[in-house]
Amino acid sequence: MTRLAEFHRRATEELSAEDPDLFLLLEREMSRQRSTLAMVAACSTAPPSVLACAGSALANVTTEGYPGGRFHAGCDVVDAVERLAVTRAREAFGASYANVQPHSGSSANLAVLFSLLRPGDTVLGMDLDAGGHLTHGSPASVVGRYFTAVGYGVGPDGHVNLHEVAELARRHRPKMIICGASSYPRVVDFAGFRRIADEVGCWLMADISHVAGLVVAGEHPSPVPHAHVTTTSTYKQLYGPRGGLILSGPDADRPGPGTNATLAGTLQRAVFPRAQGTPDLAAVAAKARAFAALATPGFRALARRVRLDAAALAVELQDRGQNLITGGTDNHLVMIDVGAKGYTGVVIEQALEECGIIVNKNRIVGDRKSARVTSGIRLGTNTLALRGMEPADMAVCAELYCQAVGAVDQLDDVNYRLDPVTRDEIRVTVNGLCETFPLPGYDY
Repeated sequence: MTRLAEFHRRATEELSAEDPDLFLLLEREMSRQRSTLAMVAACSTAPPSVLACAGSALANVTTEGYPGGRFHAGCDVVDAVERLAVTRAREAFGASYANVQPHSGSSANLAVLFSLLRPGDTVLGMDLDAGGHLTHGSPASVVGRYFTAVGYGVGPDGHVNLHEVAELARRHRPKMIICGASSYPRVVDFAGFRRIADEVGCWLMADISHVAGLVVAGEHPSPVPHAHVTTTSTYKQLYGPRGGLILSGPDADRPGPGTNATLAGTLQRAVFPRAQGTPDLAAVAAKARAFAALATPGFRALARRVRLDAAALAVELQDRGQNLITGGTDNHLVMIDVGAKGYTGVVIEQALEECGIIVNKNRIVGDRKSARVTSGIRLGTNTLALRGMEPADMAVCAELYCQAVGAVDQLDDVNYRLDPVTRDEIRVTVNGLCETFPLPGYDY
């Protein structure tokens, strides 16, 4: 056994002996993940090798700056790790520039915004209820408070209307347009957004946190050739650690805003020293490990299964009378309007969790319920596909969802009764599915 493997073995034994309360909580969480059917769009399950990197001795290294220019000594190894992560990220996405230090997708977005814009500048981003993200201009985020935020929505069919986006851009003359979404089940036309950005002379940032895996595998168009800057989180669909990533394509060498630096140089300073100090180098190593998998045929097959599973799940749910936003999906997301049947998102979310199925509540266009209640449910197939479930298996997932919803007696916005017999029957089926399709690396 290698020293590293022995180190991790002893670390686990020490945790069990010295802090059994915490150790048992960690055991419980692993058991929960193994025995529940995660149909959440905003996350995936990282391979054990990624988690091993995230819990490695690299977490002990404190430094600031970038490889070859750190502000502390003792960085030869971590410099090599970060260079490897950058190279792998650039190769995976076909990018000219990559920054692997952001702690999250949100911090990546903030670093870009605060480096390319000035206080009060106008940002044109997707409305939160239409499918956008908090950092795309919501007043609940610092973005909506620090900049002048203008939102674009979707048409009656639930699709983004680029003509509307263009009209808003001409009227408000934003300094940045943000495209990409967190709950939009259709393809984003990155080339179309770039044409609008060029027309009004502004930056274009694409946030692909939810579809990054599909982009890498060619299952969704890539923004890297079109957007000035592309951002993503690394845990949603890249099956990596908690963290963020900033990319730039052919625009990386163009001049940055009001400086002698290139755009790449501006983005480099945007993360350090402007937005972050010490990077989490163990997380950087975990990103490098996850990025290595992106180039494999196995990952491409996984990403294709993610998309095909979502398409099949959407059909099965619609055939069972569920009201789907946009009537289907082009990616991994399936959005359901549960308010149309008199339910709230929070009730369906909690009732499904009792049955061993994990989903999340989500606001939808025109939603009159709060973000803690909502009228929508957001489903995703990242983890279903990782378990090896194929499109043909989505029928049973859809049936379980509908059975659980049908067993709910909603009393008010947040209270309900769930038929215990149906709940227990669903739990048995869920347990069987989880045993038939175990999480890779967690099945021991």
